[in-house]
Amino acid sequence: MPDGTGGSAVVEPQRTAPALVVERLAFAYPDGHQALFGIDLTVRRGERVAVLGPNGAGKTTFALHLNGVLGGGSGRVEVAGLPVEKANLKEIRRRVGVVFQDPDDQLFLPTARQDVAFGPANFGLRGAELDERVDRALAAVGMAGFADRSPLHLSGGQRRRVALATVLACDPEILVLDEPSANLEPVARRELAEVLLALDRTMLMVTHDLPYALQLCPRSVLIDGGVVVADGPTRELLADTGLLARHRLELPFGFRLD
Repeated sequence: MPDGTGGSAVVEPQRTAPALVVERLAFAYPDGHQALFGIDLTVRRGERVAVLGPNGAGKTTFALHLNGVLGGGSGRVEVAGLPVEKANLKEIRRRVGVVFQDPDDQLFLPTARQDVAFGPANFGLRGAELDERVDRALAAVGMAGFADRSPLHLSGGQRRRVALATVLACDPEILVLDEPSANLEPVARRELAEVLLALDRTMLMVTHDLPYALQLCPRSVLIDGGVVVADGPTRELLADTGLLARHRLELPFGFRLD
């Protein structure tokens, strides 16, 4: 809405509303492939929720609806009470930060600092406020000492953390992480987990990495065939070997839940 200065007022989140409400979300791609058949999900503020499922289950399609990258289907998605629809997309994309599986989708400028500054600058931050936001985001992911390095000269784990910083710099309400542990060596995997556990954010982690889901997310939802087939404590879902088998998931050989 107008703010009286010729610009637009920031839409304040409804503090009593859940972080995320999804009702009857269905979506088909232009080629006719039906990816989602009616997703229902409510996420409370501060929750960390893993979105599990086999390849082709609809996990990423679902995640891309949360900030309007995909749309045009049926159903309802709200972020802190604000509907995800065309008129609200700029604010929705500030509130919902998506960290893609491939850092190359988010790192494209000469230095890490410039990449991290890109998002908040696009939302109108300038000067000292922008510098502070960038410094804080890089510090939060343990990359403050690499601000002036080219992302091309960073390791895979470091690039993943800088990509996370580009999203944190926009101060989102919800973090959506698409396969955050993919292709990471064990040390980088642990370092990223430590960063994510220290963040005070509502978080959805789309993954088929079941041990990582257990480490990071107390709650999990299992999506298969474009619908939610299970929703509960992560440890309980992973202990249900029949459930996992029916949906083409399994824990690594030798992994113990106790």
